[in-house]
Amino acid sequence: MMTKVEALAEVARRVAACKRCRYEPNQNPVPGEGNPDAEIIFVGEAPGAKENETGKPFVGAAGQFLNEMLNSIGLERLDVFIANVIKYQPPGNRDPLPDEIALQLPFLNKQIAIIKPKLICFLGRHALAALLPDEKRTISQLHGQLIELKGQAFLPLYHPAAALYNGGMRQTLLDDFAKIPAYMDKISAG
Repeated sequence: MMTKVEALAEVARRVAACKRCRYEPNQNPVPGEGNPDAEIIFVGEAPGAKENETGKPFVGAAGQFLNEMLNSIGLERLDVFIANVIKYQPPGNRDPLPDEIALQLPFLNKQIAIIKPKLICFLGRHALAALLPDEKRTISQLHGQLIELKGQAFLPLYHPAAALYNGGMRQTLLDDFAKIPAYMDKISAG
């Protein structure tokens, strides 16, 4: 029986071995990282240039803001698991295509199954659409609201990059993040 660390390392190996997932031969995989026993997983859409360079998720400007938001509720990156729906940077940093999501989503689903988080936070509309494909409401309608489906709690949030392009989103994201501790208490009380 594999430990969670070993099982997550196996998923990372499979991501790295996936030739169909890569857009260019020399791209770095960005499988995700963090606490294998995390109660919270944060899911973005796809790696950007800095992430491709380092092989780590959310290390650019949006990642710095994510770190700030985590700190605002008493958490650090080591406390959570951070991943993306897509494990490689799409060309030109474009949005992931449906067939790319279909190909790579099983890696994320396996990570979720291994970690068994209490809360999955979507960072942006692509993560919401990938993991809750039947949800018809948009991220702007759902952000900051706890969704509980089939024994799993979800929290849609705007992508941290939104605050970089629209300063007004910064406070919205901080306000939505501030709800996480109370949501975790509610989920734990179950």
